[in-house]
Amino acid sequence: MKFVQVIEYETAREAEMAQLMDEWMMATEGRRTVTREYHTRDREKPSHFVDIVEFPSYEQAMVNNALPETVRVAERFRALCEGEPRFVNLEVLDEEP
Repeated sequence: MKFVQVIEYETAREAEMAQLMDEWMMATEGRRTVTREYHTRDREKPSHFVDIVEFPSYEQAMVNNALPETVRVAERFRALCEGEPRFVNLEVLDEEP
């Protein structure tokens, strides 16, 4: 069953956040289990971001989360956020085109 993680956070350090994600993408090439990601910004509140990350399954998401590079990036990610990010873990029950 597909699994989606929604990550909601505030940051004024968008350029640093983008660089961090680029580093993670290069470091996990061929090993990450993310199948799709949407990086979004709130039009009414430009420091508010929502990332929607898709995985083949919850189990594959946990494999991805356990990668040493993911663990390191998560620490740096939190340091760039204003406050604690919010994670919502969703099992995909149905998918329409």
